[in-house]
Parts: sequence; structure tokens; C-alpha cells
Amino acid sequence: MDSPFDITLLIVLTVVSGIAAQVLGDYLKVPSIVFLLLFGILLGSDGLGVLHPNLLGEGLEVIVSLSVALILFEGGLNLELRELGRVSTSLRNLVTIGTLITLIGGGMAAHWLGEFPWPIAFLYAALVVVTGPTVIGPLLKQVQVDRQVAALLEGEGVLIDPVGAILAVLVLDIILNGDADPVRLISGLVLRLGIGGAIGAAGGWGMGFFLKKAEFLSEELKNLVVLAGLWGLFCLAQGVRDESGLMATVVAGIVLRSASLPEERLLRRFKGQLTILAVSVLFILLAADLSLASIIALGWGSLFTVLALMFIVRPINVWLCTWNSGLNWRQKLFVCWIAPRGIVSASVSSLFAILLTQRGINGGDSIKALVFLTIILTVFVQGLTARWVAQLLRVTSTKATGAVIVGSNPLSRLIARLFQERGESVVIIDTNPEACKLAEEENIPIFLSSALDTNVLDEAGLASIGTFLAMTSNGEVNLVLAQRAAEEFQPPRVLAIFPRDPQASPPTNKAKINQPFMPDVPSKAWNEYISDGEVKLGETLLKEPGFAFQEAHLQALIRSGELVPLLREREAHLQVVPASETWQPGDRIIYLLHDPKPKLLRRLSGANNSRLTLEKLPAVEEIPIPAAVLETALEEVKAES
Repeated sequence: MDSPFDITLLIVLTVVSGIAAQVLGDYLKVPSIVFLLLFGILLGSDGLGVLHPNLLGEGLEVIVSLSVALILFEGGLNLELRELGRVSTSLRNLVTIGTLITLIGGGMAAHWLGEFPWPIAFLYAALVVVTGPTVIGPLLKQVQVDRQVAALLEGEGVLIDPVGAILAVLVLDIILNGDADPVRLISGLVLRLGIGGAIGAAGGWGMGFFLKKAEFLSEELKNLVVLAGLWGLFCLAQGVRDESGLMATVVAGIVLRSASLPEERLLRRFKGQLTILAVSVLFILLAADLSLASIIALGWGSLFTVLALMFIVRPINVWLCTWNSGLNWRQKLFVCWIAPRGIVSASVSSLFAILLTQRGINGGDSIKALVFLTIILTVFVQGLTARWVAQLLRVTSTKATGAVIVGSNPLSRLIARLFQERGESVVIIDTNPEACKLAEEENIPIFLSSALDTNVLDEAGLASIGTFLAMTSNGEVNLVLAQRAAEEFQPPRVLAIFPRDPQASPPTNKAKINQPFMPDVPSKAWNEYISDGEVKLGETLLKEPGFAFQEAHLQALIRSGELVPLLREREAHLQVVPASETWQPGDRIIYLLHDPKPKLLRRLSGANNSRLTLEKLPAVEEIPIPAAVLETALEEVKAES
């Protein structure tokens, strides 16, 4: 049964089923970990009996070790340090105080509810301290939450993994050797973290230095150099001090990210693909090796143990660690809800079960079963409900407010002022000193700089702002700026005024970029109208009765060039109107109406010096437009409905 073909078939089936689970999760917008667990159990010994991970022998431990090192390195490489800076206190507390709270709370729950002996109970608690990036990362890709919450959860998942793994090893050492000296325990933890951190920092800096100097290397070879380097650092740290390798890989990833390599995006993409493959293989293999009978044999007490960990220990942990943070109660509640366990818990518990059995200590298989029960419950319950909970608590990134506007012109300054009047943060970026001075006179925050500089965008707060709007006088520049902002910061709404060329092939991420206001908006003309005082600023509320007529009338005015919609308020959220917007009853539309006047009348009324204010104009549908234009619009609305 252990012929080379059997092992080959095992690896091939594992990879195929793992990637199939990833594809299915991506298609159904469900965390892929759910399907990885299902497929692994289905194909394992308690299912169809197709996969037999025991064929790999000690090779399984090697695969697990190198894969976890890769996963944690990729997690460190993807950490946004500027985002972590905003939640640094809470993150530090979660990794330190939070670890202790989970260790004590989880141990008490396992002892009192699961009826495990105290040593085994605390070993279980040490194993489930971690919330791995293998689960958090894919989950946050499916559920777009606001940047502060995402940064806190990602940072916790990456940084707590090595801490939890080392802590579990120390607890196991106490069980095997009977030495429970707290000084030795703490010094062992600090020593391993320190050695791993030092080796990782030196190695990450060395890789960054080499890649910058080695211009003769191709892009593909540079990616492989990093892969070889991170595994080399992992083995070096493990050789110096066992269990310090995980910390080395995390720190190496963080340091390499800070080196600002020109090829960083390609490197992160390559490592991301390898991580997906590693996660797929590991979860399938470890789930296939799981005995469902051992989980069922745990009884109700173990189920209550996991529920206590999820609904009592985790909330206490989060609320204490984020007590003085800037997070609101909704954000804290979402962080309480999201704490799925991942591959580190699964792999280390599998290894510990073998070690305990070899030493003749009972409880190894039970610990493994309880850890997998924790993984299954947290992944299924929290993973499948994360999107619904995020929407219920209103912490999705689509709810982010405020705007960063590139280009200081009359129209952009008017939009900025409308955002300000709603109490939302807004910033304008421009390279023209005179245009910037006009924005300053209107008390609008302004950056005299190029929006191509990501440091300027970061300083402007784009990482936590909901809308990026590029509306300079150059449409091609606007599109480039919008693409850059979408790639680097991924704000929920990216809009740019750019010419539409039906013959041109769209950029790869152009689907994320919308035109604002109306298709091919003549911004130059509307800027002149505002400067000459030939506009009125009005609003209209779209109502259920007569909605089709209202919409048709609005579209007709837009096509005739008499009206441009600026902002839309829906469910108390103010947003720039995309040209492709589908309006709904209940929307409040803020618009500019072209209102030409004789020059003498404008001078007498002081139009050029007046500040535009939102007026209660007559209902939009009462504004006269040519009958032919209105009939055409009505026919189009009927055809769409």
C-alpha cells in the first residue's frame, strides 16, 4: 500500500481536491476553509477512504512545518504597517494579555466543562490561543470589513501564531518533564521569540539588500530566491532554538515588506499563490487524518467547552484588550465574533497527539479531537455568518465615509464642501498652488503634491476613507490615478472623470473604477457655470409613487445638459453618484441645475461672489424639458422595467 504510485496518487488527489475546494469557495463567496474541511473529511478514512495521510509517515510533519513557515511569511509580507499603527495598542494587548486570558479561560473551560485533567486542559488552551492567517486572510477577502478591523484581525492572526505555537511547546514540556517553574516558562517563551525575531530581522534585511543589488536576476528567479531564503531562515532558527522558526518567518516577511522592493507586488502575488496551495494541501491532509468517532466520543462537555471559548472567553479577551482603543462597540463586537482557528492549531495538535502517545500519557487523541472540534465549529459558525454579522453591525468597508478628491476646481471644491457640511472628512490634492490657495480660502484641507505619491495618499487618510475621486482636467491622468489608488489602497468607491473609448481595451481593474455623475461629464463646462454663477444647487427626493416618471425626467435633464447629479443619500449614507448608478425610491439626489442669466443681472445679484447653498428648488419633475426628449426617456425606462 506504500508504493511510490500510492504516495503519488495521495499527493495528486490532495492537490486536486484542495484547489477544487478553493474554486468552489470563490464561486459561492464562502470561505474556502469550509470546503477544505468538508472535502478532507469526505475523502478521509471516515468517508470514502480515498486519502491515507499516514502513507507520508514523518514526511507529513516536514510538509506541515515548511508550509506553515511559508504561510506565516506571506502573512508578515502582507501586513500593512501603516494600518497596524492605528491599532497598535489593541494588537499588542491581544498578542500579550489576550494570550494569557485565552490560556486561563480555555483551560478552565476544558477542565470544568470537558472534564480534562488540568495539564491536558491547559495544553488544549495553549493550542487554541492562535487565530491563524490561513483562515482570517481568506475570510476577510470574502467579507470586506473596514480597514481598522481588518488590520487588527490580520495582525492578530499573523503575530499570535508563533507566540501560541511556542507557548504550546512549553506547556507540553511541562507535562512531559513535570517542571512547572513559571520563571523558566516565561524566559523560554521570551528567548525563543527573541532568537526568532533577531534571525528573521537580519535575514529579511539581507534578502531585501540582495534583491535590490542583484539586478541581473530575473523576476521569476528573485521570487525563488526569497522562497529559498525564508526556508533557510526557518531551519536556521529551528537549529539554534527549537520552535523559534515561526517567529523568524513572520519577522522576515515584515522586514522584507518594509524594504520597499520594486518587485514587491509580483513577490506578494507569487507567495500568495504558494500559500493558497499550501493551505489547500494541509487542510485536506489533516482533515482526512481525523477520526470522527473520536470527536463524537468527547461528549457534550467538550461541545460546551468550545462554545464557552467562543462566546465567553473571546468576548472578555477582546473587550479588555480594546478598552481604550478608538474602536466603536460594533467593531469590537465583530472582532469578538471572528476568531476561527486554523492550520497551526491543527498541525501542532496532531504532532502533540503522537508525542503524548509515545510517552504513554493518555489524552493525546482527545486533545487532537477537541482541537479539530474547535476548528470545525469556529470555521463553520463564524466563517459562514461573517458577512451577515458584518452587515448587521455595519462594519463593512462599503460603509466607510469621507472622500479624497484629486484636482482643486470649482466643482470638486463644491463636492468637498457638501461632504464637510455632513461632518465627513474630505481632502483635496492638487499640484497647482493657486488652485490649492482657493481651497484653503474655503477651509478645505488641501495637499500641494502629486496624487501619484502613495505617501501623500496615505497621509490624506485614503486607507480609511470611503471614496477616491479623480477629477483633474486631464482624463487620462485621472484614470491612472484611480487605478493606482485602487491597487494600493482598495477604497470601497473609486471614481474618475475619463473619456470613454469604445475601441480601446479596458484596463484589468477598470471594472473597479466608475465614472462619476454622468457618462462623459463635461466638467470644464460645469466648472465655468459655477465660476460664472450660472447654476443652482438643489435636491430632490425620489418617491415610490411616480418613481418611473421622476427617474425619466431626471435622465432627460441629464441628457439635455441642464442637470448634473452630484451626490446621492441612501440609508443616511452620502456618496458621489456613479454614472452607472441605478436609483431607488427613497434616494435623495443633490444636483446642479444650469441656470443661465444675463450678465448684467448676474453682476447686480453678485452671483460671482455668492457661495452656493443647497436650495429647496421646485420638484425636478416640474422643470420644463422638450417633450421629445422626455418621451424618449420614458420609453427607455419602460423598456428597462
